[in-house]
Amino acid sequence: MNLKGLILSGGTGSRLRPITHTSAKQLVPVANKPVLFYGIESLRDAGITDIGIVVGDTAAEIEEAVGDGSRWGVRITYIPQEAPLGLAHAVLTAEPYLGDSSFVMYLGDNLLRDGISDLVESFVSNGPDALILLQKVPNPEAYGVAECEDGAVVRLVEKPAEPKSDLALVGIYMFTPAIHACTKAIKPSPRGELEITDAIQCLIDEGKRVEPHVVSGWWKDTGKLEDMLEANRLILDALDTDIQGTVLESEIHGRVVVEEGASISNCTIRGPVIIGKRTVVHDSYIGPYTSVDADVEIRNSEIEHSIILEQSKVLDLHARMEGSLIGKNVRIVRLNQKPKAYRFMVGDNSWIGIV
Repeated sequence: MNLKGLILSGGTGSRLRPITHTSAKQLVPVANKPVLFYGIESLRDAGITDIGIVVGDTAAEIEEAVGDGSRWGVRITYIPQEAPLGLAHAVLTAEPYLGDSSFVMYLGDNLLRDGISDLVESFVSNGPDALILLQKVPNPEAYGVAECEDGAVVRLVEKPAEPKSDLALVGIYMFTPAIHACTKAIKPSPRGELEITDAIQCLIDEGKRVEPHVVSGWWKDTGKLEDMLEANRLILDALDTDIQGTVLESEIHGRVVVEEGASISNCTIRGPVIIGKRTVVHDSYIGPYTSVDADVEIRNSEIEHSIILEQSKVLDLHARMEGSLIGKNVRIVRLNQKPKAYRFMVGDNSWIGIV
């Protein structure tokens, strides 16, 4: 079976503002790698080399970051979507690209620890009309929820007020071309979108076979700050120590990556931590589950359980920064001038805690 990949990267990332005012949410890095790249690698590792990426307003930025896919050994085709009108609308938009191929649909801001190679193999060998990934969640009312009987999915409900199951749809799906008739048959939901849950329910109602697979490893939708930090923690947990930069008069504990050209001096680094290329860290403490991107400067500061993006500066903090996501080219500095006052330039939907 010739499978194609379809990655959805057209969303606006409203829950990660202000970071996503200037950057596509799928390109915000986790462990110093854009979330979107993990999805591309997952598809490639499952043997899928033809990948379409559905793009919206951030198309230019995504195309610049991803290119033609050759660095991963895949072929990337970009598919413009007029507006984020639902996952089923994205499939409808991509139908000319997908043709009569079966395909794996992967949400571009999702991370799945164990990859999809075994699932693709199961999909190809068992031959269902759709295979959907599910995971038990404590708050199923926030997700699309599946009800299963005798190893098959019998009903899907989008964000039910009273869920009859705790099995949420993970953002990865496998379909045969049978899905296309259903994306054309359904009507927009009350929120004005063509829901993939409705399209899959259409398959079920037509007697098609929809198989569930409950994910045993972790899965993360990185659409919110706390999920992004948690995904960062989970990926850093699998880190292997690799010191390529310069480390002087510093203590390194646990699994730490110091990338090429980075300089660490008079510091304590307690892993898992990743320090990006050409970053300078001096007289500081970097604690567990911290990712520091390239060309960052950190001096006289303490940071842990945080993500700091490229070209930012954190200087002379007198308290520890934790649980933070700092965007690109940000300056966080302590000023010594009198009279003392806080000075902020803060984007929409930000949150600042003062100690």
